[in-house]
Amino acid sequence: MDVEWIRRVCIGLPHATEQVLWGADLVFKIGGKMFAAAPMEPAPVCLSFKCTPERFAELTERPGVIPAPYSARAHWVALENEDALPRAEIRELLRESYGLVLARLPKKRQAKLQAGRKRKKGQAE
Repeated sequence: MDVEWIRRVCIGLPHATEQVLWGADLVFKIGGKMFAAAPMEPAPVCLSFKCTPERFAELTERPGVIPAPYSARAHWVALENEDALPRAEIRELLRESYGLVLARLPKKRQAKLQAGRKRKKGQAE
């Protein structure tokens, strides 16, 4: 797992955007809200993402997974190394993070994103 792999997974989600913040962190957003972050330079963690309170408790019990610095109170975890979790599980956790953030967006913004998605599907057909 590297930043390019994380980028492909995250940017492949509908309406996901990316932005470089805080100097060298690649941040992934949906509707302007963060759902994952990965440093592009060596750092103490290699990936951070949001999860449910239950998943937060479960994941932070595992070696290599810690409460994310500055955002643990919002149930974000961080991977200390690329091998902390299998790729398939990371992919699923990133999708779950995306879904959690999307569900918390205002209904009006969700509807706008959904309308844009339907329009794009219609254009492709």
